[in-house]
Amino acid sequence: MESEYFCIGVITEPHGIKGEVKVYPTTDDPDRIADLDEIILRGGGKDRLVHPVSVRWQKDRLIIKFKEINDRNETETLRKYELYVTRENAVELGENEYYVADLIGLEVYDEEEKHIGTLSDVIRTGANDVYQIDKEDGNELLLPAISECIIDVDTENGRMTVHVMEGLE
Repeated sequence: MESEYFCIGVITEPHGIKGEVKVYPTTDDPDRIADLDEIILRGGGKDRLVHPVSVRWQKDRLIIKFKEINDRNETETLRKYELYVTRENAVELGENEYYVADLIGLEVYDEEEKHIGTLSDVIRTGANDVYQIDKEDGNELLLPAISECIIDVDTENGRMTVHVMEGLE
């Protein structure tokens, strides 16, 4: 179930005439992008390995220059391309931390081993994440990602065991 690639951003548009692109970051640690040696560009039905040579902020976007891209004409074709890193280049996680890509698709069970549904989304809030679970009956369950609710996460076997607190059903 574990993903080998993680999306860290999406190219929104070209910047300037020298091959720079504006990137909307989709990672928790966008400043770390400047430390990467290589990034996978995914779009147009293919993957391409590129190497960032400069990364800087402009408002809420990153401006990135890749070694392999040197003119605006080429950057025009990269709109909506996604930037990926491999698992080994991803941010190292602490205990009880998971990559969102590894959580999506987990089968969710309660303490009595009753199948509840499939985790379909992780919603970021200020205090804690909220897991969206698509239930078997077609409804959805929003479960806070707190220790009182999340009993076990087993990404290798594609399952999560939860406690649904009263009032959340």
